[in-house]
Amino acid sequence: MKIIDKADLNQWLDSHELWAYEDGQIIFETQFDNFIDAFGFLSKVAIVAEKHNHHPTIINSYGNVHLSMNTHDAGNKITDRDLNLAEAIEELL
Repeated sequence: MKIIDKADLNQWLDSHELWAYEDGQIIFETQFDNFIDAFGFLSKVAIVAEKHNHHPTIINSYGNVHLSMNTHDAGNKITDRDLNLAEAIEELL
């Protein structure tokens, strides 16, 4: 597991516009047309997260989805585990 420094994180964020950095976590927010579509996406996120053995915080309200993550095992820092999972989540869209 590699901790990502600020410069590398900013470079990664520049090429992954769906993600932002806030309060020590990378954040993803999107809106679906309805609850079923949002929950269907989150079901896929759950499967991918389990395969990565790394799990984001998930907030779902109707069609709104909010994901956030950092690596608890690394002192709540952003690591390559977060970025790898984020990229896998992007592929679900």
